[in-house]
Amino acid sequence: MSDLAATRRPDAEVTHVVVVTAGTSERSSTRLLADRAAQATLDALGDGGPPGALSVIEVGPLAVDIARATVAGFPGDALAAAIEELATADAVIAATPIYKAGISGLFKSFVDLLDNDLLVATPVLLAATAGSARHALVVDDHLRPLFAYMRAITVPTSLFAAPEDWSSTELTERITRAAREIAVLLRAGVAGQIADRGWSAYQHQFAGNATRAERTADDIDFDAPLMRLAAGGRVA
Repeated sequence: MSDLAATRRPDAEVTHVVVVTAGTSERSSTRLLADRAAQATLDALGDGGPPGALSVIEVGPLAVDIARATVAGFPGDALAAAIEELATADAVIAATPIYKAGISGLFKSFVDLLDNDLLVATPVLLAATAGSARHALVVDDHLRPLFAYMRAITVPTSLFAAPEDWSSTELTERITRAAREIAVLLRAGVAGQIADRGWSAYQHQFAGNATRAERTADDIDFDAPLMRLAAGGRVA
């Protein structure tokens, strides 16, 4: 977690923004891009609206836990805490390095451990860094479909930074635009409306770790054909 900001919303009026960054080096370029996007988002939220609180999940230190959970199916304490933190997010900034024309395997492995319910209708700002501009399209080719599968709402403007981009005004302009887009979605309450009205129509994972997806036996339709068969009955 980050020491830059609060890790929990102090009250319901504060928007909780969670950064997930998969940079592996100390103060990686991926983390630097994520920090710039996060600051711009907090600035946009504070411009005439409720303030934002920021949490940062560094995926690198969780690498061993992620590998163990991938094999065993059960997250360790640190990984479970990170997932619980992500479940409280009102918005997410997802940042990953790009290697060999693909997103970080560590980042993808972390997302693979999340319930499909975890980010339903959550606004997500996509960001990536690479050593060459040749990788620029990976953000929209790989990250956007990944979060579409998670049923999140990705903002139209994605961020990408190669070494030559860091001093460019274009990158700053894109960061500002993407931050404003995510702020607009949050102020409009789009996420809550979509999730609240459509939640029952989604396919959910039983006993998942999504805050909204907490389920009990009362949620199971025992009269469904598959449940009748599982109980040894017959389907008419």
